[in-house]
Amino acid sequence: MITPAFDLSQDSEFLILSIRVPYTRTSEFDLYIDGTDFKFFAKPYFLKLTLPGRIVEDGREKATFDIDKGLFSLRVPKETTGEHFEGLQLLTSLLAPKGSRSAKPLVEDVSTTCSNNAGDNEEQEEDDEEDEFDWQIEQQVYEEISEEELRGLNKYGFGNQRSGVFARLQEELGDVIDIKNPEGTTAAERRQRRLEAEASAFSADHYLADRFEDDEIQGLLKFKPWWTKLQPASDPQGEAAVSFTSDEKAQLRKFSNRSYLLDKTSRHQAWLSLVDILLAYSYEVRSTEGEHNVESPWTIRKLSGTLCWLETFNSLRDVLVSFGRRAVCFPLYRHFSMVTAALRDTVKILHSGRACVLKCLLDIHRVFRENDPAYILNDLYITDYCIWIQRVKSKKVLALATTLEKVSLKKKDLELELEELEEAATLVAEEEEEEEEENEEGASRSDAVSRGDSSSSESSDESDDSEAEGQDCTDPSEEEGGGRGGGGVGGGGGGTSKDSPPQPRPTNSTSSQVPRELPNTLLSAVEQEADAHPSVSPSSRRLIQDLEERVAEELRITQGSHSGDRAERSSSEANATTAQTEATPGRSCTRTLLEPSPRKNPLLIVQTQETDD
Repeated sequence: MITPAFDLSQDSEFLILSIRVPYTRTSEFDLYIDGTDFKFFAKPYFLKLTLPGRIVEDGREKATFDIDKGLFSLRVPKETTGEHFEGLQLLTSLLAPKGSRSAKPLVEDVSTTCSNNAGDNEEQEEDDEEDEFDWQIEQQVYEEISEEELRGLNKYGFGNQRSGVFARLQEELGDVIDIKNPEGTTAAERRQRRLEAEASAFSADHYLADRFEDDEIQGLLKFKPWWTKLQPASDPQGEAAVSFTSDEKAQLRKFSNRSYLLDKTSRHQAWLSLVDILLAYSYEVRSTEGEHNVESPWTIRKLSGTLCWLETFNSLRDVLVSFGRRAVCFPLYRHFSMVTAALRDTVKILHSGRACVLKCLLDIHRVFRENDPAYILNDLYITDYCIWIQRVKSKKVLALATTLEKVSLKKKDLELELEELEEAATLVAEEEEEEEEENEEGASRSDAVSRGDSSSSESSDESDDSEAEGQDCTDPSEEEGGGRGGGGVGGGGGGTSKDSPPQPRPTNSTSSQVPRELPNTLLSAVEQEADAHPSVSPSSRRLIQDLEERVAEELRITQGSHSGDRAERSSSEANATTAQTEATPGRSCTRTLLEPSPRKNPLLIVQTQETDD
């Protein structure tokens, strides 16, 4: 017989069943409805369900068949109108058990009487589940156990029910888990080796880089996974809001329905390992923003101590510390905020109920199924969790969510000195900022000094240029005076005649001082001008020499003297010379007169023509 694909939904009055039976005859449908039992037969399909609520056959039921789609739809009335059937999405749990509902325990007391049959075991299991679950650590007096007994108890897998698996899979061992020889290693040894491996793998540089350069991580923290839109499972429509894809439904139908006989310790460890796996899954979904990649199988198993080290935990705090340490040691994004975000996501998943947890486990199952050799972890843990979670009570899932929500995790709990590293890095960053500010201030001062030097050099250049311009202004006057002298001596009409003799130019008393070397320079210029003209008479030469001696004796330029005084002195000397030359009567010769320059040269040679009266 073939188990057909099916789906269930409900409203306040009816249970709606959709059964896909292609290539079957419409006249060969058989239905059986009795309380919580439902049976359907259409050759070659057979379906038997155990429903979470009671249904009745009172004439209101209605069935339709779509030949094109091969879809059989059935509406069956509920026995109690308005009753809400829980767990209709948990398809595996609805399938009737195959054979006995009990699972043979790993250790069985052969002295037990025959009254302990399968039914009694089932009732005992249900009674254990109804007991109030204690999430606190159960303390017991330490008892020394021999090594042989310890090696005989080295189990792993879901509920610590497996052993010897990796003894047959030595080639795949290194690609799946980090521990070597798990059968020969106790739980305490696994934990110690795990802690050592985490301490060795921790990179302070990587952690600090993600801590202070976290722009990309802040974007991941804003991501909202699909479960954030769900309502809490305490709401009657909470779990009903979770929908499964066709592939997920097909996978649920492939699971074999089985029951698990777990003692109190094994159940406690199963719940804690489930939290550990969900934390790793939540981190992976957030780090990839819901898009799985080739690294997803590695990330999930690497962050979970259960999957990577076959770890068994004793408390929720141990689970959180293990996950937190691994989250800052191995993945790409090593940020403590990612740890706290994964914790919040896991609480939300558990609050959303069994259906949400099952959907997450099916996603993990698919990721591992498509990766070789991670599929081994499906056989060890995930498949059993997918079947087991459908059979547990919803109130236990909610109780676990409430307890996990109250547990806090801090950086110091990880024992990796994260706070000390961050403080040291902060101090170093502050010192670097101070040094940069000092360097910037020094550079600013250097620029100001360099600008001041450049302005000073420009001022010096400007003063040199002004002095050069002053000298340029002086040279043309001397050349002009010499030209005039030359013209007079040559008799060629120098532009100044006897009828209009040049007059001394009035000078301002506040004019600039005359340089000390000016008289000698001017007299030398006069001598050179006279030597340049051989037509000058001997008497004129003697007069020039005499004038040179008198000028050298009379003209004294001292510091602080005014150009006005020097101009008056030069004028008086020139007038005296003129009077002397004019006082000689009856001489017909060429005479040379000296007079103050109207410009800068104090003396000019003026040639005049005189005749005897």
